[in-house]
Amino acid sequence: MSNAALHVARTGLDAQNMRMQVIANNLANVNTTGFKRDRASFETLAYQAMQAPGAASSESTKYATGTNLGTGVHINGTAKIDSQGSLQTTSNALDLAIEGSGYFQIQMPDGRTGYTRDGNFTLSSDGTIVNGDGYQLQPQIQIPEGAEKITIATDGTVSASLPGQTESSEIGKIEIARFVNPGGLQSEGNNILTETGASGQAQTGAGDSEGRGAIRQGALESSNVNIVEELVDMIETQRAYEVNSKMISATDQMLQYANQNI
Repeated sequence: MSNAALHVARTGLDAQNMRMQVIANNLANVNTTGFKRDRASFETLAYQAMQAPGAASSESTKYATGTNLGTGVHINGTAKIDSQGSLQTTSNALDLAIEGSGYFQIQMPDGRTGYTRDGNFTLSSDGTIVNGDGYQLQPQIQIPEGAEKITIATDGTVSASLPGQTESSEIGKIEIARFVNPGGLQSEGNNILTETGASGQAQTGAGDSEGRGAIRQGALESSNVNIVEELVDMIETQRAYEVNSKMISATDQMLQYANQNI
């Protein structure tokens, strides 16, 4: 019994330690553009059925509740909270934010398509729109040399005033990807997520249509991390960790007593 209690308390320590790591990552990314906070989900481990409910307790009676002993807890996953972050105006023509659901598409070095809410874009040496790591925005859009007054509409249409022309010309269109289960996307780092079997396939199209968010030019989306909530969660996690530590200490004292007196 006491050894089992030690194991249960240890699983509690491990789970609370992992939750603290999730909270620490949220707080570390409080100023990361487009970051979505993570939440740890807890799940009980298998129970030991010592006495099944309804089993015969005598010839004429049955146990009303039975005896089931839990074996601990573990974290069965982390889910991203996909709520909207606040939009911060920057007045930079290539700073983009998505107001609503959806992701920008980025071509990664290995050829895969990555998805991000980070709209901090710039131009490469040949005029292609890229992110801070130099990954191209997809579909690829190249701004002609000498173009002025770049305008990006809410549906992703990119226009610019070209030399010798009085009216703006359309030079490309940014598509937004959305997923049935965005929580199933895999975090790759560098503000990039990738598609998995749990997320479903990307459904791409114009912004501000078919459930996709509208593109806002000259703005960036802040992270949706609430510092006060994270601090409250941190204190709660710390207290839970301390209680499990005390459980180990108390169980150890019980074992010492048993060894010395029985």
